[in-house]
Amino acid sequence: MPKKLINIQRGSGISPYIWSIISILPFYFIFQSSSTIEIAVGIFLTITFFISLRFAFISKDWPVYLWTSILIAISITMTIQFNFIYFAFYIAYYNGNIKNRVAFLTLYIIHLVLTTASINYNFVLQDELFLSQFPFILIIWISVILLPFNIYNRNKQVQLEDQLEDANKRISDLVKQEERQRIARDLHDTLGQKLSLIGLKSDLARKLVYKNPEQARSELQDVQQTARTALSEVRTMVSQMRGIRLKDEIVRIKQLLKAAEIEFRMTDDTTLPQTSLFLENILSMCLKEAVTNVVKHSKASTCELIIEESDKEMTIVVKDDGVGIGSDYTQSKGSGLIGMRERLEFVNGSLDIVSVDGTTLIMRVPKVIKQTDREGME
Repeated sequence: MPKKLINIQRGSGISPYIWSIISILPFYFIFQSSSTIEIAVGIFLTITFFISLRFAFISKDWPVYLWTSILIAISITMTIQFNFIYFAFYIAYYNGNIKNRVAFLTLYIIHLVLTTASINYNFVLQDELFLSQFPFILIIWISVILLPFNIYNRNKQVQLEDQLEDANKRISDLVKQEERQRIARDLHDTLGQKLSLIGLKSDLARKLVYKNPEQARSELQDVQQTARTALSEVRTMVSQMRGIRLKDEIVRIKQLLKAAEIEFRMTDDTTLPQTSLFLENILSMCLKEAVTNVVKHSKASTCELIIEESDKEMTIVVKDDGVGIGSDYTQSKGSGLIGMRERLEFVNGSLDIVSVDGTTLIMRVPKVIKQTDREGME
């Protein structure tokens, strides 16, 4: 026996054997009749039932009602005429696989009502063959009630799991796309200006090399210094891509503010939030950009960092006592505020700016409880 067929049988359990026995059973009940015509009719109805069941499974839209009606009619006829109720089990299984909710409920109710009526009718007739099957009839009746909903809900769950898997794949693709855009943006901001400056100064030095060698030498020194600065920034950017922790970034900004002679204020007992590495990396980059703006543009003497947590969100506040950002900050491309806002919006966060007695940047993100570092990076 082929290996694939053996694996299918192992995965199916005893279900194929149960269906095979139920498929043979109608002929046993049919041949209980003494009339040749009834036997022929019973065989015809049995064959028609299985053919209709096949067409029902491959049908969509209104043909579903047609084939199910034929199946129910044959099942009721077999129940009343030959005391064979087991076709109801097939119909219950099929009803559970109907995807349209309206069609499912309509055919479920019709089948349940008619099956119950045919069972009661045979009990009224007190047929000995029918009464002898009472335990099995009870099982079939319970199956007609419960089996369709069980299969319908299971199929819905599988469908939702597939949709969730597709959504996770799309989110993963979006994260990758956003990361590419971020890298492109950072490379442009880091290298674009400096490479342009290197090109301009190199052209100038080439023109001055014979006319004014001293100035050409000065320009070449600027090119060398600019290249070193660009290399340093690239190394820093690559280090950031590996993931930055908030506690590590706070250490860096302390050093940066100290070098700029700006007093740093932060409560010593502040508990850092436990979030995913992905979110912490975004917050660290935004915090770095905010403090860099304080050093470059604020002319402040103090810089205060406040980190707060609530049940739903996390808030990071960077406040300085400098000259203020002014009302035209939205048109400024050099401040990095656009990049900060984009990063925060990507994780459903927000950036608020208050320019009163200095500048206050308020960054809010939904609270995410840390599970594993790997989860955050993925």
